[in-house]
Amino acid sequence: MRLTKKLSAQSNDLTAIEMLAQATPLSKAKLKDAMTKGAVLLRRRKAIKRLRKAQFSLVKGDELHLHYDEALLSLQPPVLEPIADLQGYSVWNKPAGVMSQGNDFGDHMSLLRIAERYFNSKRPVFLIHRLDRETSGLVLIAHNKAVASALSRLIQERKVVKHYQALVFGQAPEKATIDRALDGKASVTHISALRYDQAANTSLINIELETGRKHQIRRHLNHIGHPIMGDPRYGQGNKNSAGLMLAANRLSFQCPVSGTLVSYEIDAPFSQA
Repeated sequence: MRLTKKLSAQSNDLTAIEMLAQATPLSKAKLKDAMTKGAVLLRRRKAIKRLRKAQFSLVKGDELHLHYDEALLSLQPPVLEPIADLQGYSVWNKPAGVMSQGNDFGDHMSLLRIAERYFNSKRPVFLIHRLDRETSGLVLIAHNKAVASALSRLIQERKVVKHYQALVFGQAPEKATIDRALDGKASVTHISALRYDQAANTSLINIELETGRKHQIRRHLNHIGHPIMGDPRYGQGNKNSAGLMLAANRLSFQCPVSGTLVSYEIDAPFSQA
């Protein structure tokens, strides 16, 4: 079942769960579960936030926005922990299938919520950059506004070097630079081949970005005839059942906590295949 509801409190004598139960066919148990998982938004005047407390007392004029997706809410988030914790920020390895942050239909399957729950809500969490849901790999989360600002500035100034690995269709060139505008903006991707599997007709490649446009790697590789294996949107001849073979495997930058140059690296889940 998938439904959306926008409700407005007409008095001061209802709780959130009571108003939702009166206006939907869902049981209170399902509604409470949806609230816990971030599928209910409260709008009070101009402020909007996720409402997780079923017994929250509404006042006249409050709005509740329910976005219920039974398939999404039934998913179980993985158990994760940071690969590095600098107190001011942490580094996470996001699995494919986990969102970077939530959407209107909930946030329990998002890395940001997983991190918040890992720290038992004792630290604020600020997402510094995103990965597509289908992409796995390294993500930075800040834990105070000063570090969040510093890391965001490094991202904007292109001082965070991002490396990716991908398994692509065909025999990729040994080295190549793809300089092709996307959405009217300059976009540059550098690739280098690591190995070619003739039997599978696939290549494992390293990727370094100069820019960060939407789906830049996926679109650029498809443009040169080497789409990423498992990409559900771009390419032909590259379908498989294992999902998108793209991972953010290394980040390098000047650490705003220690002031030193740091590099975090993981193995792409498909790199040893």
